[in-house]
Amino acid sequence: MPMSAAPAPDPIVAIATAPGRGAIGIVRVSGAGLMPLAQALCQRRLVPRVASYGPIVDAGGSALDHGLALFFPAPQSYTGEDVLEMQVHGGPVLLQLLLQRCLQAAQESTPGGQPLLPRLRLARPGEFTERAFLNDKMDLAQAEAVMDLIDASTETAARSAARSLSGVFSAEIHALRDELVELRMIVEATLDFPEEELDVLQQHDVRGRLQQLLDALAGVRGKARQGALLREGIKVVIAGQPNAGKSSLLNALAGSELAIVTEVAGTTRDVVQQTIQIDGVPLHVLDTAGLRQTGDVVERVGVQRAWDHLENADAVLWVRDLTRRDAPDYAAADADIARNMAEKIPSGIPVQQVWNKADATDVLVQDADAIHLSARTGAGLDALRQRLLQLAGWQGGAGEGLFIARERHLQALADAAEHLQRAAALVSGAEPVLDLVAEELRLAQNALGQITGEFTADDLLGVIFSRFCIGK
Repeated sequence: MPMSAAPAPDPIVAIATAPGRGAIGIVRVSGAGLMPLAQALCQRRLVPRVASYGPIVDAGGSALDHGLALFFPAPQSYTGEDVLEMQVHGGPVLLQLLLQRCLQAAQESTPGGQPLLPRLRLARPGEFTERAFLNDKMDLAQAEAVMDLIDASTETAARSAARSLSGVFSAEIHALRDELVELRMIVEATLDFPEEELDVLQQHDVRGRLQQLLDALAGVRGKARQGALLREGIKVVIAGQPNAGKSSLLNALAGSELAIVTEVAGTTRDVVQQTIQIDGVPLHVLDTAGLRQTGDVVERVGVQRAWDHLENADAVLWVRDLTRRDAPDYAAADADIARNMAEKIPSGIPVQQVWNKADATDVLVQDADAIHLSARTGAGLDALRQRLLQLAGWQGGAGEGLFIARERHLQALADAAEHLQRAAALVSGAEPVLDLVAEELRLAQNALGQITGEFTADDLLGVIFSRFCIGK
């Protein structure tokens, strides 16, 4: 007996615009058979994909508001289902009334006495985009790019997210996958004729094609790492003794007076954070309390927080005072900070020495890696900005053509590279073990498939889409 088709998912409704007042607010509905609901709400038949201006009515037929209504029949819609969007004035109360009206109208009876949409319910966060993914309107990398585009903190990040949403990243993954599938076909077909293994491997240049695939994958990984920088940015912690100019440096980098600057040592007692951008790369810069031994209870808490952030930084700016570098007490305290940094900061975190107050002295430190600047005049700031980009791993001019990427994408690409490297080593052996080669190629394909969602666990989908806003 044939299995019955899976029931259609419940129709869903949500406010699709951000909370608060605005000129326009949108209520979105998605599901099967929405035209009767659209007629009940708008009191007119909507032409597919044509904006229709008119009243949106309550249960008594009175207008809640006048606005635009658009109907997108399946499958030519964002979710792949019927979609109804109503654009009205963006008052929170009005949008809630319209949302409740949708749920109410869904229970009104058809001429046959049945509810229009008996199972209409409020959408979960990200459920519209999740349905677009499940209905093959976009793959998982594109779906994630929707939220990355919304959350983009720089113009370069927004453009890169738009490229991912348009399918640029997915196209690169599909090209790798197609070449990988062809290699798998060759290797797995050869398993049936073990006496011809070496001839087939040489005839199809499996070794060379594996190396080409590894080279192409390395190029995608490089762009993905750059794209991840655009999405995540880096955490830069400013540290040093009190009155070295840490807060002045934060203000200079941010271009505004964010932190209090005085001649009194220990002014900064808590962390002041600001996100800045350099060449489109977001940097989350934290100004911390001056590192010193203190009897002040509040300041001591601030110093401990400073060390906590230093241990979890992506890069550290150690700000030092040129005008006091030869003072015995200052030098001793700097030596103590250096010892603590060596003990507490993980070795992989770069520490950039910044000698501040260069405008107040002619003395320079003979250290090619140190940067001399004046947070007061701005001299040397451009050199510091470029050094920060280097510490982040940013490649100058890489913004054009990049796609946005996430940590899970980087991990999947790394896994694919590892399996391909194992396959290449096996093929290059004196006696290739093709069944193991075939398994490594399969695992590499699975790793790539996790990026686009071809091989993705349901719990991962739940995590990804739960982070979307409601209505998207």
